[in-house]
Amino acid sequence: MAISIDERLLRHVDRLVRNRIFKTRSEAIQKAVQEKLGRLEKSRLGRECMKLSKREEQRWADLGIKADAKEWPEY
Repeated sequence: MAISIDERLLRHVDRLVRNRIFKTRSEAIQKAVQEKLGRLEKSRLGRECMKLSKREEQRWADLGIKADAKEWPEY
């Protein structure tokens, strides 16, 4: 795989490698991509959660607990 990268950004990556924050350029770029994708996924999850109705979700949760409780053994 080959990528193009801004020269200023590449100098920054090289500085991190030189300072032994990362072993290689590849490692630095891989970690950066992983972090960015993780943040995007979390923000997507947050956006999707905001679409939920708190009242409706609570109703479903209560129904599930009642159904599960019937299967629980007595202690």
